Order: sequence, then structure tokens, then C-alpha cells
Amino acid sequence: MSAARRPLPHDFHPPVPELAVSSEDFTDGGVLPDDHVYSEGNVSPQLSWAGAPAGTKSYAVTCYDPDAPTGSGFWHWSVFDIPASVTELPRGAGSGDFKGLPESAVQVRNDYGTRDFGGAAPPPGDGAHRYVFTVYAVDQEKLGPDAEVSPAVVGFNLRFHTLARGQVIAEYAAPEG
Repeated sequence: MSAARRPLPHDFHPPVPELAVSSEDFTDGGVLPDDHVYSEGNVSPQLSWAGAPAGTKSYAVTCYDPDAPTGSGFWHWSVFDIPASVTELPRGAGSGDFKGLPESAVQVRNDYGTRDFGGAAPPPGDGAHRYVFTVYAVDQEKLGPDAEVSPAVVGFNLRFHTLARGQVIAEYAAPEG
């Protein structure tokens, strides 16, 4: 069984004001629908946000499973350099063809090794895993890294350039096989 309630990546970052983040596809604290599961639909959910502070020049969005049995969690999605004028990503924006993402957005490889959204895929019988969708308000138009870096490098840069942050979390458990 996975370790319960491991820390979230931004638990180790300085406190910042909170963005309001929501999704039309799931309720915060609810179950992640099958459409967002790797073996089912593998579609990134719709996300909206509000409440960015003055000085916000871009956004970043990540999806992270802190409960993955890896010792370091599992990055499902990392996209940044979303213009400050954008406050929503449509359902499916995380596809590898960049439809639904602004032209300036940069997606890095997830832990599946692909440059897109990779849906939930906890091991069968491992219990519910949390899928943490975080939106960051960033103080730069360009965060700095390119599409070749890891989500950890993106997180490192966000540590120093986040003005505000918000999240929605959904859980998913794979049926025992």
C-alpha cells in the first residue's frame, strides 16, 4: 500500500497568496473520472483560475502524484509560459499536439517520458492516489527553462518566481487485478 499523505512539492516552498483553481471535470477532493486515467481516456482536465496578484506575467500548470510508489512521486504534467491573459485551459489541452494551449506554452516530459498530460495510473491494489493539479502565477513572461528539462527543474525555477499558487486535488484508485 502506498504511503499515505506524503507532502506536496510546494509544501517546501515559501508561502504565497492563493489562487482560486477549479475544474469542470472533477470536484476538489473528489474522484478523478476515468477520462483522465492513462489506460482510459488519458485526457487532461479543464482547469480555470482566478485571483492572480499584480505583477503576474505568466502561469504554469502541473499535475503530480505524491503517493506514487517511487520515493519521489510521479509527474503527470508540467506546462509553463502560459500568458497572463489566459485563465483557463480547456479539456484536452495537455495533448501532445498542443491544441488548446497558447502558442508560447512549453510542455516538458512527464514521468512517462512524453511531452503531454499522462493520466492517472496507480498500481492495482495500491489504494487511492492524489492527483494534484497546481496553477502558479509567475513573475516572468518566460520562466527560463526549455522543453528539454525535467519537471523537477521546472519546480526549482517556480520556487523562485511564484507570486501565487492554487490547486485542486482528485483521487483515483485502480481496481485490484
